[in-house]
Amino acid sequence: MKQNKRAKLKIAAVSIAVAAAAGLAFAQSAQPVIGLITKTETNPFFVKMKEGAQAAATKGGAKLLSGAGKTDGDNAGQVTALENMVAAGAKTILITASDSKGIVPALAKARAAGVMVIALDTPTDPASAVDALFATDNYKAGLLIGQYAKKAMAGKKAVIAAMDYNPGQPVGILRHNGFLAGFGVKGITAKTATQIDTDVVCSQNSFGDQAKGQTAMENCLQKNPDINLVYTINEPAAAGAYQALKAAGKEKDVIIVSVDGGCAGVRNVQAGVIAATSQQYPLKMASMGVAAGIAYAKTGKKVAGYTDTGVTLISDKAQMGVASKDSKFGLANCWGQ
Repeated sequence: MKQNKRAKLKIAAVSIAVAAAAGLAFAQSAQPVIGLITKTETNPFFVKMKEGAQAAATKGGAKLLSGAGKTDGDNAGQVTALENMVAAGAKTILITASDSKGIVPALAKARAAGVMVIALDTPTDPASAVDALFATDNYKAGLLIGQYAKKAMAGKKAVIAAMDYNPGQPVGILRHNGFLAGFGVKGITAKTATQIDTDVVCSQNSFGDQAKGQTAMENCLQKNPDINLVYTINEPAAAGAYQALKAAGKEKDVIIVSVDGGCAGVRNVQAGVIAATSQQYPLKMASMGVAAGIAYAKTGKKVAGYTDTGVTLISDKAQMGVASKDSKFGLANCWGQ
């Protein structure tokens, strides 16, 4: 009788071990589901980000779910996409938050459900609302074009206009403040939490849009027609600002600097529309995020902290003491059409 009990116990132990091994094998072989939520589906920056995420997911054997807000600033749309992805089984979600504060409660619910959340491009407020951030150093991006603009002005008094993003957006604040710090405005650091407008004669929100950038520049020219230096949050806003300047016959008298490094923007550097731009790399952000998601699915180990995905100053009119690459390099590494 005792031998029968021992035999049964051994069989039960083996069965448990086999079941556990089978469960582990299933977990490891199950296709990882990764979500990507961008601010919009139309901005070339986010189009390239999605392309990079899909390529990385296909290569790694993962399934990619994608979603976006209807417009830049559509927090409700992003929340809905986030909830749908959690319900669909996504264990990692990558997000470029339209509202860095407003998205936080939804992110907390997702993380409580075991989802790893990685912010791409845009930090959340607070940064601890996500597991990790893969992004351009936006302060450095601004710093580079500020340093360039200071040299390019060659001692001439600057009358500065700023085509900003939208109120309170961390990316906009970091780029704007970085530009001013690079230009020489004192008391600004990467940790300065609010937008500083010292030495800026006109600051307008362009929402990163070409048409709105043109309107913003028109408003600034009405306020001060002597503007000779324009900082823009991105290259679509720069293109809009240029159109306003051209209509006023001032395009040859004003230096425009920007951030993005999209192919259209780099071509505008070639054409002399933009004097310099700081190039960032959305494909790299997305591919790194997907790779982290696949690793999490296989090992259960989450990534943490901030990863700088790089920035390069692009200009065909190099300034001494400011490191840059020309538009040929920019076009070889750009994104979009």
